[in-house]
Amino acid sequence: MDDGSRWAAVLARSLTWVTAYDGARLVGFVNVAWDGGVHAFLLDTTVHPDWQRRGVGTRLVREAVRAARAHAGVEWLHVDFEAHLTAFYGTCGFTGTSAGLLRL
Repeated sequence: MDDGSRWAAVLARSLTWVTAYDGARLVGFVNVAWDGGVHAFLLDTTVHPDWQRRGVGTRLVREAVRAARAHAGVEWLHVDFEAHLTAFYGTCGFTGTSAGLLRL
């Protein structure tokens, strides 16, 4: 079981993060990383399989967008995703762009 301790280093570099709970049970998470300037990055959008297709992911992303928008100086919110998630992120307001990726 993940006690959350390994997330401290990741969250220390975050603009914010958004969580969804069912009682005490974590069922969703999204992280908004930040470069300290005008760019923020949506990372690790995750919803427990038992909670998918109920709007949890959409709500997480929309709350992350709201939080990034409210932070002075942030002008862009980037997200990378696999092709099968295009419709999901489109519903959340993102548009497709060309980008490059290099696996290290």
